[in-house]
Amino acid sequence: MALDLNDPELEFSDLVYAYQSWVMAVINDEKLGGEATLLTDDIAEDALNAMRFLSGEVTSAIETSLARVYDVDPDELASLLFPED
Repeated sequence: MALDLNDPELEFSDLVYAYQSWVMAVINDEKLGGEATLLTDDIAEDALNAMRFLSGEVTSAIETSLARVYDVDPDELASLLFPED
């Protein structure tokens, strides 16, 4: 799903879904050892675009919730999502 930020029907839930998809793909690829790689450039790009419009509280809530669901340490997840090259 490529986010069209000019789409007048774009909703908040679309932004949340884009960010959530990215976090889940990173968890799958890095922690769960999924055979198939889920993270694509499109997912990452949509997440970056979504972050421009989501507050830090919303992105933090998504990250915290998914870390709990997938039993991943929140600090470790943060380092996977935003590595300090």
